[in-house]
Amino acid sequence: MTTFEHQRHKPPHRLERPRELVVACAAMRSNVNLSRIVRAAGCCGIARVICTGTPRLVPKIARDGAERVELEVHRTLAPVLRQLRDEGYQLIGLEQTTGAENLHTFAFERRTALVVGNERRGLVDEELALLDRVAEIPVWGLPYSYNVATAACMAMYEYCRQFPDG
Repeated sequence: MTTFEHQRHKPPHRLERPRELVVACAAMRSNVNLSRIVRAAGCCGIARVICTGTPRLVPKIARDGAERVELEVHRTLAPVLRQLRDEGYQLIGLEQTTGAENLHTFAFERRTALVVGNERRGLVDEELALLDRVAEIPVWGLPYSYNVATAACMAMYEYCRQFPDG
Protein backbone atom coordinates (compact mmCIF):
# COMPACT_ATOMS: atom_id res chain seq x y z
CA MET A 1 0.00 0.00 0.00
CA THR A 2 1.30 3.43 -0.96
CA THR A 3 1.10 6.26 1.51
CA PHE A 4 0.98 9.87 0.47
CA GLU A 5 2.15 12.80 2.48
CA HIS A 6 -0.68 15.25 2.94
CA GLN A 7 0.12 18.74 1.77
CA ARG A 8 -2.61 21.22 2.69
CA HIS A 9 -1.58 24.15 0.50
CA LYS A 10 0.49 23.72 -2.61
CA PRO A 11 2.40 26.71 -3.90
CA PRO A 12 0.76 28.52 -6.82
CA HIS A 13 1.53 27.37 -10.35
CA ARG A 14 3.97 29.66 -12.08
CA LEU A 15 2.58 31.35 -15.16
CA GLU A 16 4.75 31.42 -18.27
CA ARG A 17 3.40 34.88 -19.06
CA PRO A 18 1.20 37.40 -17.26
CA ARG A 19 -2.54 36.90 -17.60
CA GLU A 20 -4.15 39.21 -20.11
CA LEU A 21 -7.52 39.06 -18.38
CA VAL A 22 -8.87 42.17 -16.68
CA VAL A 23 -12.07 42.11 -14.64
CA ALA A 24 -14.23 45.25 -14.83
CA CYS A 25 -17.13 45.48 -12.38
CA ALA A 26 -20.16 47.71 -12.35
CA ALA A 27 -20.85 49.31 -8.97
CA MET A 28 -21.66 46.48 -6.55
CA ARG A 29 -24.31 46.70 -3.87
CA SER A 30 -22.33 44.33 -1.68
CA ASN A 31 -18.69 44.73 -0.70
CA VAL A 32 -18.76 40.99 0.06
CA ASN A 33 -19.32 40.22 -3.63
CA LEU A 34 -16.52 42.50 -4.76
CA SER A 35 -14.22 41.00 -2.11
CA ARG A 36 -15.00 37.47 -3.35
CA ILE A 37 -14.25 38.53 -6.93
CA VAL A 38 -10.89 40.04 -5.87
CA ARG A 39 -9.96 36.91 -3.92
CA ALA A 40 -10.76 34.68 -6.93
CA ALA A 41 -8.83 37.04 -9.23
CA GLY A 42 -5.81 36.58 -6.97
CA CYS A 43 -6.18 32.79 -7.15
CA CYS A 44 -6.38 32.99 -10.95
CA GLY A 45 -3.26 35.13 -11.27
CA ILE A 46 -5.26 38.10 -12.55
CA ALA A 47 -3.39 41.27 -11.75
CA ARG A 48 -6.00 43.94 -12.48
CA VAL A 49 -9.57 44.40 -11.27
CA ILE A 50 -11.44 47.59 -12.10
CA CYS A 51 -14.43 48.56 -10.01
CA THR A 52 -16.80 51.48 -10.06
CA GLY A 53 -18.80 53.38 -7.49
CA THR A 54 -17.58 53.52 -3.90
CA PRO A 55 -16.09 50.07 -3.31
CA ARG A 56 -14.58 48.78 -0.11
CA LEU A 57 -12.94 45.39 0.26
CA VAL A 58 -13.67 43.17 3.25
CA PRO A 59 -10.14 42.04 4.24
CA LYS A 60 -11.21 38.71 5.76
CA ILE A 61 -12.91 37.79 2.48
CA ALA A 62 -10.53 39.29 -0.11
CA ARG A 63 -7.56 37.92 1.87
CA ASP A 64 -4.37 37.52 -0.15
CA GLY A 65 -6.15 38.55 -3.35
CA ALA A 66 -6.13 42.16 -2.21
CA GLU A 67 -2.33 42.03 -1.98
CA ARG A 68 -1.85 40.47 -5.42
CA VAL A 69 -4.43 42.36 -7.44
CA GLU A 70 -4.21 45.99 -8.55
CA LEU A 71 -7.61 47.46 -7.73
CA GLU A 72 -8.56 50.47 -9.85
CA VAL A 73 -11.56 52.57 -8.83
CA HIS A 74 -13.55 54.67 -11.29
CA ARG A 75 -16.83 56.53 -11.03
CA THR A 76 -18.70 54.81 -13.88
CA LEU A 77 -18.20 51.79 -16.12
CA ALA A 78 -18.82 53.05 -19.67
CA PRO A 79 -15.67 55.26 -19.89
CA VAL A 80 -13.63 52.36 -18.48
CA LEU A 81 -14.93 50.05 -21.20
CA ARG A 82 -13.99 52.57 -23.91
CA GLN A 83 -10.48 52.84 -22.43
CA LEU A 84 -10.08 49.05 -22.26
CA ARG A 85 -11.09 48.79 -25.93
CA ASP A 86 -8.43 51.41 -26.76
CA GLU A 87 -5.92 49.23 -24.85
CA GLY A 88 -6.76 46.33 -27.18
CA TYR A 89 -9.01 44.24 -24.93
CA GLN A 90 -11.99 42.33 -26.25
CA LEU A 91 -14.93 43.31 -24.04
CA ILE A 92 -16.86 40.26 -22.84
CA GLY A 93 -19.96 40.80 -20.74
CA LEU A 94 -21.18 38.21 -18.27
CA GLU A 95 -24.93 38.51 -18.58
CA GLN A 96 -28.14 36.72 -19.51
CA THR A 97 -29.32 38.61 -22.57
CA THR A 98 -30.29 38.20 -26.19
CA GLY A 99 -27.39 36.83 -28.22
CA ALA A 100 -25.40 35.67 -25.19
CA GLU A 101 -23.17 32.62 -25.78
CA ASN A 102 -23.06 29.63 -23.46
CA LEU A 103 -19.96 29.75 -21.23
CA HIS A 104 -19.51 25.98 -21.74
CA THR A 105 -18.53 26.55 -25.38
CA PHE A 106 -17.32 30.15 -25.20
CA ALA A 107 -13.86 30.77 -26.66
CA PHE A 108 -12.10 33.65 -24.93
CA GLU A 109 -9.45 35.71 -26.64
CA ARG A 110 -6.25 35.98 -24.63
CA ARG A 111 -6.55 39.77 -24.21
CA THR A 112 -10.00 39.97 -22.61
CA ALA A 113 -11.82 42.30 -20.27
CA LEU A 114 -14.51 40.37 -18.39
CA VAL A 115 -17.30 42.83 -17.65
CA VAL A 116 -19.45 42.01 -14.63
CA GLY A 117 -22.73 43.76 -13.88
CA ASN A 118 -24.47 44.91 -10.73
CA GLU A 119 -26.19 42.26 -8.59
CA ARG A 120 -29.72 43.51 -9.33
CA ARG A 121 -29.55 45.41 -12.62
CA GLY A 122 -26.83 43.42 -14.35
CA LEU A 123 -25.27 45.39 -17.17
CA VAL A 124 -27.35 48.35 -18.35
CA ASP A 125 -28.09 49.04 -22.03
CA GLU A 126 -25.30 51.62 -22.38
CA GLU A 127 -22.75 49.09 -21.10
CA LEU A 128 -24.15 46.22 -23.18
CA ALA A 129 -23.87 48.37 -26.32
CA LEU A 130 -20.11 48.73 -25.75
CA LEU A 131 -19.41 44.99 -25.51
CA ASP A 132 -17.94 42.80 -28.24
CA ARG A 133 -19.63 39.62 -27.04
CA VAL A 134 -21.64 38.32 -24.09
CA ALA A 135 -21.27 35.01 -22.25
CA GLU A 136 -23.92 33.50 -20.02
CA ILE A 137 -23.89 30.62 -17.56
CA PRO A 138 -26.75 28.13 -17.89
CA VAL A 139 -28.99 27.71 -14.86
CA TRP A 140 -31.01 24.55 -14.24
CA GLY A 141 -33.07 25.65 -11.26
CA LEU A 142 -34.12 28.68 -9.29
CA PRO A 143 -33.22 31.47 -8.86
CA TYR A 144 -32.70 32.33 -12.53
CA SER A 145 -29.06 33.34 -12.18
CA TYR A 146 -25.99 32.71 -10.06
CA ASN A 147 -24.74 35.22 -7.51
CA VAL A 148 -22.54 37.81 -9.27
CA ALA A 149 -19.39 36.76 -7.42
CA THR A 150 -20.04 33.07 -8.12
CA ALA A 151 -20.65 33.77 -11.81
CA ALA A 152 -17.52 35.92 -12.07
CA CYS A 153 -15.48 33.14 -10.45
CA MET A 154 -16.86 30.59 -12.92
CA ALA A 155 -15.96 32.82 -15.88
CA MET A 156 -12.46 33.59 -14.56
CA TYR A 157 -11.85 29.89 -14.03
CA GLU A 158 -13.01 29.08 -17.57
CA TYR A 159 -10.65 31.69 -18.98
CA CYS A 160 -7.80 30.15 -16.96
CA ARG A 161 -8.75 26.67 -18.18
CA GLN A 162 -8.42 27.92 -21.76
CA PHE A 163 -5.11 29.70 -21.06
CA PRO A 164 -3.49 27.66 -18.28
CA ASP A 165 -0.01 29.14 -18.70
CA GLY A 166 -1.03 32.78 -18.65
